[in-house]
Amino acid sequence: MQGPSERGASGRLADWDRFADLRRFAVPTLVIGARYDTMDPAYREATSRQLQSGKYLYLPEGSHLAMYDDQQRYFDGLATFLKGVE
Repeated sequence: MQGPSERGASGRLADWDRFADLRRFAVPTLVIGARYDTMDPAYREATSRQLQSGKYLYLPEGSHLAMYDDQQRYFDGLATFLKGVE
């Protein structure tokens, strides 16, 4: 659902993939990827490129809780994104 996962999916979600539909979203969206996150940062970046107004923020010292372990980059990136949204 948010990229490949070591946990996998089964049942009705086994083949569920909405990646191609992301092109339909026009709302400004910040997608955040972090080096130590379990969600693949490269997939997160690809997700941002699918969105019409997607932006990507990479946090080299971050994990899934990057707002704590890469705080400065996280909040600087978030503030920059929000200032750029009309």
